[in-house]
Amino acid sequence: MTTFLGTPIPAIPGRGNLRGSEQFPVAAERALANTQLRANVGHATRTIRGKRLRAVAECPDWEELRLAGSAIKEDVMARLPELLTQLEANVTARGGVVHWARDADEANAIVERLVRETGADEVVKVKSMATQEIGLNEYLEERGIAAIETDLAELIVQLGNDKPSHILVPAIHRNRSEIREIFRTAMPDPDVELTDEPRVLAMAARAHLRRKFLSARVAISGANFGVADTGTLAVVESEGNGRMCLTLPQTLITVMGIEKVVPTFTDLDVFMQLLPRSSTAERMNPYTSMWTGVHDGDGPQEFHLVLLDNGRTNVLADESGRSALHCIRCSACLNVCPVYERTGGHAYGSVYPGPIGAVLSPQLTATTDHDDPNSSLPYASSLCGACFDACPVRIDIPSMLVHLRARAAETGAAGRGTAAAMKAARWVMDSPTRFAAAEKLSRTGRVLGGRSGRITALPYPASAWTRSRDLPVPPKETFREWWSRTREDGK
Repeated sequence: MTTFLGTPIPAIPGRGNLRGSEQFPVAAERALANTQLRANVGHATRTIRGKRLRAVAECPDWEELRLAGSAIKEDVMARLPELLTQLEANVTARGGVVHWARDADEANAIVERLVRETGADEVVKVKSMATQEIGLNEYLEERGIAAIETDLAELIVQLGNDKPSHILVPAIHRNRSEIREIFRTAMPDPDVELTDEPRVLAMAARAHLRRKFLSARVAISGANFGVADTGTLAVVESEGNGRMCLTLPQTLITVMGIEKVVPTFTDLDVFMQLLPRSSTAERMNPYTSMWTGVHDGDGPQEFHLVLLDNGRTNVLADESGRSALHCIRCSACLNVCPVYERTGGHAYGSVYPGPIGAVLSPQLTATTDHDDPNSSLPYASSLCGACFDACPVRIDIPSMLVHLRARAAETGAAGRGTAAAMKAARWVMDSPTRFAAAEKLSRTGRVLGGRSGRITALPYPASAWTRSRDLPVPPKETFREWWSRTREDGK
């Protein structure tokens, strides 16, 4: 297979942060034992959920906006080669330079070369999922170039030698006391009077970053959207750090996933209503920055756009899975997911955690091997459907999870245990008699629940399930028995 450009698709993208080192159940079990992490993530997600519901309720045409956003994204996927070629032409016509990167290795090498050409050994960065995905910070650091994160949450993660655990709020797993300690130990010349008050912490970060903004010659950004018919790029953020990065440096390098393109400037009208309400629960973004090429004496005088594939063409080729590319990185699905709320983002291994990560990461990495940590991600869900209800562009994540589970079973990525369990379940469910007998037999599990009414441990091989999950005890009466008892004819 080849990309739309005719270049080979790498079976597994190069370096980056798209997979962890262990299966989700193993990582989740450890996360579940971390009571502080569960308290931090649970409090934050509940707060964001409540605010988002109130913000969405203000919009009488919210469902119509969701349908419009979904339709635009479907159109983009159908015409992606055409739209990207149009975007390249318009960026170039306005003084920008476009680079194409098949994978993380190519993208990192392009960015390094562009930074080297400026003579700089330090860059400032706007929060970017694409650069997190390809491991750009680590790549540049290995080569003597410091990449300074300017988003407050990303700065906390960077100074703490940590990894982001949320798409929108990367430091969601940290509380104020932990952030104060990170600043006190990792910031140069820390304020000895530093407290854990949010304003005090924010001012400390502001003082630290202001020096970096004023001295930086190169900035690296992501892009929320790239407009094909004008060549315009857009970044939305809440702190103003993005505005500083996008206007002060001499050179601006933007790394954008190829799926972020939209056909026309007027399409932004839909997404600029959907994104803030779904992400930060605001009516509009505090800072919306847009730039089109370069302009003499105003802003960066050199602009480079790196268009990143890194497995996206693999996703596009799957009719049942390609809607994962519709994602606008709002994180609404994370905030409503009962699994994410209890495990946090690190358990997923990938820079994309939560429900969207469970469907996107395995596809980006073309996972077909049971030993690949990403093979377990489609099972990191209760299939409750809350993610679809929250998604502003109506990505049917539950159906996609089922699709990926079926594919894992077909390719062997699900493991022999899962395949054997599914065959046994099919044998039982094929016969009404066997199914009724299994229902009655399940009642014996009531003794395992004890007073809690929950089964927390089962013997092997069922222990693979209960290692990271609890089960409610079976009811005293099966549905069939209830039906017979409550119907006169018993039929």
